[in-house]
Amino acid sequence: MDYISTRGQAPKLDFAGVTLAGLARDGGLYVPATLPSMSRDEIAALKDLSYADVAFRVIKPFVGDAMSDDALKTLLDSTYGDAFRNPAVAPLVSLGDNKYLMELFHGPTLAFKDFALQALGRFFDAFNGTDGKPLTIVGATSGDTGSAAIEGCRGRDNLRIFMLHPKGRVSDVQRRQMTTVLEDNVTNIAVDGTFDDCQDMVKSLFNDLTFRDEVGLTAVNSINWARVMAQVVYYFVAAVKLGAPDQSVAFSVPTGNFGDIYAGYIAHKMGLPIERLIIATNSNDILARTLETGCYERGAVYATLSPSMDIQISSNFERLLFDLVGRDGDEVTRLMDELSENGGFELSDDQLTELRTLFAATRLDDAATQNVIKEQFEKDGMLLDPHTAVGVGATQRCTRDLDCPVVVLATAHPSKFGDAVKAATGVEADLPAHMADLMDREERMVTIPNELEALKEIIQA
Repeated sequence: MDYISTRGQAPKLDFAGVTLAGLARDGGLYVPATLPSMSRDEIAALKDLSYADVAFRVIKPFVGDAMSDDALKTLLDSTYGDAFRNPAVAPLVSLGDNKYLMELFHGPTLAFKDFALQALGRFFDAFNGTDGKPLTIVGATSGDTGSAAIEGCRGRDNLRIFMLHPKGRVSDVQRRQMTTVLEDNVTNIAVDGTFDDCQDMVKSLFNDLTFRDEVGLTAVNSINWARVMAQVVYYFVAAVKLGAPDQSVAFSVPTGNFGDIYAGYIAHKMGLPIERLIIATNSNDILARTLETGCYERGAVYATLSPSMDIQISSNFERLLFDLVGRDGDEVTRLMDELSENGGFELSDDQLTELRTLFAATRLDDAATQNVIKEQFEKDGMLLDPHTAVGVGATQRCTRDLDCPVVVLATAHPSKFGDAVKAATGVEADLPAHMADLMDREERMVTIPNELEALKEIIQA
């Protein structure tokens, strides 16, 4: 399997190469040169398999010759083993009216990011270490990526991880899940700025090729293709449980950086019968505005009850854009330069029409989000975290014309956002037993201004 950059100027790499590279050297994102496909019979054959076995069949074509079948199967069995505290790994729960939650919060950090980052840490171990030089992982998080990445990389001798989060803009539980990990290879960094500022700093590091090579830089954010690839799996798992390939399925996905829902797009392109992908956003609604107007335009970042979606530049949209412009790297470069210089760009009428054939989008502000949490609790006693509530609310708005099953991706455990849940329901969302003492654990982090040189100094030190 060869991988190419969305901007067309970086060298082709195999799966091991893109996993270690993260961002392409021309500033683009790596995507498969050609997507594998699965036949109806191959999809149907997934129905009774374990989560790890489905993962092997979905992921194997993307890995290609970079790893033997036995090694890949061992890695995936380890990834989706004891660290996930539900035997189904990603169980489906009925909401009634042919709607379901897929609970993606049974991993070690209680969020969907565990599905990809538990695997990514193991891929890093498998592909690195031949020269004795550790990998330097630098990532930005709006909340859940950080703790999941740290959990996947903590204590690994050939990895050191520096995780940036926007100071004061993640929940207390999200912050403490990062800052209470005290292994020597982990450094948590609070940045005086927004998530977009953190993400810009990370991309600037990758675009400094001398620094990148000097420290052996790689990425855990969803700019890393391996992240997206691992998330494709649970779309297949959910769909076959609900009747695929004979039955089409729709998904509602709380998303800010477009990585999770782009994984659904990849599943669709591989042959999974997905009727609709619903982009569920909060007040930081760049993706919803794009679907409405065709204009992808950066705006101010607002702090909301669903902070993991407090993003105004959705990095993975560039991967979809690459397909919308006919896989023309020069055109992607032109549009991304226009975004950088002018704050936005416009899709053509044909591109917007193509986008709308699969995707729908809507936004929920904080008041609407709280109302969904309250109504769901009053209906059946279920507690929703604010991000999942956005997904449920979007489902209510965007599926009235559908007669297929609809799956809402439940992206985080409600206890990660206990204040918001309690404000809406009056009920405490307790942390699971293995995290009961989280608020009492020692924290360790450094705070820096929104300055690239300050970040470089910490990494070099």
